[in-house]
Amino acid sequence: MVCDKCEKKLGKVITPDVWKAGARNTTEGGGRKINENKLLTSKKNRFSPTTTQFKECRICRTKVHQVGSHYCQACAYKKGICAMCGTKVLDIRSYCQSSA
Repeated sequence: MVCDKCEKKLGKVITPDVWKAGARNTTEGGGRKINENKLLTSKKNRFSPTTTQFKECRICRTKVHQVGSHYCQACAYKKGICAMCGTKVLDIRSYCQSSA
């Protein structure tokens, strides 16, 4: 569970966008060059398992494999919070939450 604010921080998949005004893969606005290799030019967005140190979940202390997250998905679902920042996403008073 991720809130709307943190959804922008999530990694992007390296695929071409559907063409529309303001798309990332157009060339008119000084964007990506023609025949430019996206895999070589987007190193900052790419996941590297050897250099990334995984954080622990603040509740259950398991390793979180999502970069920038403080809570694992199971704990975020149980508590109804955002996995990245911890803000309330759902009101879970009337729910019977279980991640098993």
